[in-house]
Amino acid sequence: MRRLCILIADESVDAADALGTLCEGFGHEVDFAYEGAFALEAARQLVPDVIFLEVALPRLNGLQVARELRSHAIFKRTLLVAVGPQDALRFARDAGFDAQLCKPADAQAVEVLLGRVLY
Repeated sequence: MRRLCILIADESVDAADALGTLCEGFGHEVDFAYEGAFALEAARQLVPDVIFLEVALPRLNGLQVARELRSHAIFKRTLLVAVGPQDALRFARDAGFDAQLCKPADAQAVEVLLGRVLY
């Protein structure tokens, strides 16, 4: 199985760590960002296979980050996953997200999403 490069952007360190632990448990490389601007910077440097992006990030929110990423061809193949409570995810598709993940992250749902990139 191919090892994926994954970026997790979430203001909650605990939530990011929990999701990161899941992804690492599946054998993937994980990096973190805790604000929208840092997520953009990290994404540009890493060009990850998958980005789990909290929609309610402070300052530059996840919807804004997603729109910015989708405006660049280099992120066309990146799986962009909106993360947050169900009610916060209603605008995710319009912002360019490929999938949604409700908090707290379910291990089986994460595995299915990562499988979309691997197969």
